[in-house]
Amino acid sequence: MNIIKKIVFFIFFLCLNSCNSEIERKDYYLQGVVFGTTYSITYLNATKNYQQSIDSLFLEINKSMSTYIPTSDISKINNGNTSIVVDQYFKEVFEKSKKIHQETKGFFDPTIGNLVNAYGFGPEKRKIILSDSIINELMKDVGFEKVSLINGKIEKDNPTVYLDFNSIAKGYAVDVVARFFDSKNIKNYLIEIGGEITAKGLKPENKPWVIKIVDPLNSVSEDGFRNIELTNVSMATSGNYRKFRIADDGKKYVHIINPKTGLATESNLLSSSVFTKTDCADADAYATAFMAMDFEKAKKFLEENDHIKVIFIYLDENQETQVYDTFLSK
Repeated sequence: MNIIKKIVFFIFFLCLNSCNSEIERKDYYLQGVVFGTTYSITYLNATKNYQQSIDSLFLEINKSMSTYIPTSDISKINNGNTSIVVDQYFKEVFEKSKKIHQETKGFFDPTIGNLVNAYGFGPEKRKIILSDSIINELMKDVGFEKVSLINGKIEKDNPTVYLDFNSIAKGYAVDVVARFFDSKNIKNYLIEIGGEITAKGLKPENKPWVIKIVDPLNSVSEDGFRNIELTNVSMATSGNYRKFRIADDGKKYVHIINPKTGLATESNLLSSSVFTKTDCADADAYATAFMAMDFEKAKKFLEENDHIKVIFIYLDENQETQVYDTFLSK
């Protein structure tokens, strides 16, 4: 009799747990601040709030690659510490950066860190006083071929080379969170960090996720330039419409610096939105590279690499806004 009671109780316990699991499944919406920007994460039909786990992932990425944290690995490497053995995050971003640097013939280059700092877009805000001679001197440290990853350590041709992965790190962080969700068998989610996005599956009511592309000529407008639907795709947008500085002489400097010239001036490409079926880090890096090119160079690159889809907003020869779209028109 006791055995029968125990079996009945065990079955009841299993049923109760199963019912509770079903009851606890719900949709989660997480928001916060990280990497100097905001994030918004939605995931559906899950049994747990993963805020703490996601915060831990962000912390690990910051400890690895944040130039704003003096004790991070990248800060120590930039300050001349040659004993740092980098983690898997750093290694993956380094290898991705090398690949895209080669593909874009140097228009994507994380060794522009000294120029980023000199223009006042780095950890230390400073006055912009850049002569041609200063830019030429700083350009001596630019070139991703000047750094290598050997046995887990960064080796530089010049000790003064300064690495800055900020133009790929947000997209990479999106990928890290997406992989975490995949490991938890979460099928439907939208991850956005500072405008870099991965959308998987569908949102409630089995509809595609909808996002807005910012209007670069009116970035404060909530209407945006265009609404687009995303399903199982990564997206990154780069533009100079929000992050720029005005020097004492009234000259405007944008945060995307041309690695070929060392100049921080606007091109005729106002906004670059890149869509990939691969990682968001790839989209992030390509979007930055295209902004460093002018529209014609970026268009030529895409004609030779048609697996990358884009929506460009640019100015034509009459200074009128035009759209070049290979994503929605595919």
